[in-house]
Amino acid sequence: MSINRVVISGNLTRDPELRQTQSGMPVMSMGVAVNDRRKNPQTGEWEDYPNFIDCTMFGTRAQSLSNYLTKGTKVSIEGKLRWSQWERDGQKRSKIEVIVDELEFMSSRNSGGAHNSGDYGAPAYNAQPAYNAQPAYSAPAPVIDASSSVYDEDIPF
Repeated sequence: MSINRVVISGNLTRDPELRQTQSGMPVMSMGVAVNDRRKNPQTGEWEDYPNFIDCTMFGTRAQSLSNYLTKGTKVSIEGKLRWSQWERDGQKRSKIEVIVDELEFMSSRNSGGAHNSGDYGAPAYNAQPAYNAQPAYSAPAPVIDASSSVYDEDIPF
């Protein structure tokens, strides 16, 4: 049996999209760009190659964080991989995405990164029962309730 965990850090490629399921659960979709560094076989130089990762977060955390995330925000994400398959116009399609369990802002408002409304300190929004620390701005930090997480039951030890 394997454990499905992934950690990525990068920049949001677009503003997050927030929607709701038919039952009313918030679902946030976002894209994260990460670099892969490889040596170019022709020139021998190291080059960065971008990878674009689709990420999805569910629940009240998704709804709260959607107010603070914008294109260009530097984040670190921990979650699990999910593969899905569907058919469109007679062609089978598939993708792998990250289901987000934890999200951390990786840059401060005044560091050299993107200077937009989603670029705040570095509070971690993770799978703890509650997050009470205040980031360095006036809006209150969202309280995170991850008691409905099913991932802990998947771990065999």
